[in-house]
Amino acid sequence: MTDDIGKNFLAVNKRIAQACEASGRELWPQLLAVSKKHGTDKIKQLLQLGQQAFGESYVQEGVQKVEALKNLDITWHFIGPIQSNKTKLIAENFAWVQSVDRMKVLSRLNDQRPAKLPPLNVLLQLKVGDESTKSGASQEALLAMVVALRTMKNIHFRGLMCIPPPSVDSTVQKSYFSEVLALYKQLQSTEPQVDTLSMGMSGDLEAAIQMGSTMVRVGTDLFGQRPG
Repeated sequence: MTDDIGKNFLAVNKRIAQACEASGRELWPQLLAVSKKHGTDKIKQLLQLGQQAFGESYVQEGVQKVEALKNLDITWHFIGPIQSNKTKLIAENFAWVQSVDRMKVLSRLNDQRPAKLPPLNVLLQLKVGDESTKSGASQEALLAMVVALRTMKNIHFRGLMCIPPPSVDSTVQKSYFSEVLALYKQLQSTEPQVDTLSMGMSGDLEAAIQMGSTMVRVGTDLFGQRPG
């Protein structure tokens, strides 16, 4: 299994390098290893290879891993849908939250972030495409949250995240990502701390990198198929 993880890690980084070269980019996006449904042994294997940022989608599972691996140098990101009754656990255990899509959740995260911890790094999730099942805020709702963030002392607003509808057509992929990139650039002109554009997963990371992604989220291509 260690050999598989190592090969996968090299293969994903090669894809990122090739996408950057094809796009004329010198600065690589950060790789977020999406470890949901995978055990801590695999996380430790990737950590030994130099991977430091990991993403979880389920609160209880993620908190258990944070606790089990608390003595290791890991930056934990929460990337799944957020129920308002789970915000306290998220605020207390994660360094980043990428999937904030409504004001109530944002306010609760700010109120529940422990004073002993640094401000919570937050990405606002923009809804792209018209899939009714997908999370994400409209541009209007997102901009209202940006205004509110200016007075939230326990949150460090870092940028945007998106999960577009799946497509194997790179032109379609890039059209979704270009929408998010345009808003990201708009925000950078008014919110100077904004520096993170989280877009691109296993199936579309090349298109995302071409469109300016600063962070790609990869799970199965790193860890293999999720158990169960």
